[in-house]
Amino acid sequence: MGFEELYQKAVSVLNPRELSEHAQAGTVAAAILTESGNVYTGVCIDTACSMGFCAEHAAAAAMVTHGENRVLKMIAVGRRGNIMPPCGRCREFISQLHADNLESEVMVDRDTVVTIKELLPHDWRK
Repeated sequence: MGFEELYQKAVSVLNPRELSEHAQAGTVAAAILTESGNVYTGVCIDTACSMGFCAEHAAAAAMVTHGENRVLKMIAVGRRGNIMPPCGRCREFISQLHADNLESEVMVDRDTVVTIKELLPHDWRK
């Protein structure tokens, strides 16, 4: 599966909405392609007290829930369809789920794909 199809899967779950007076969701969506060929998606949840989480975390949680942890490709998309690089927390989180996830490909812009390792140039595990 290429990044264009993965992009479409992420866009398909974008759904910005208010959950409550103190929480909103769906302004960023992510899609993860696993080693077995499955795709897991997720959306961000933002809360007033910063207890929410990123779309990549939601997608990764769905992946782990289904017994997988090896990410081949990952993409995140903002509410206007813009491709977004993962934040530092997401980079680190994904890298720790499987030793080979440092080689996971991440689309960070329309024409730019890098590995998690490139996004974490000074990895603490070295």
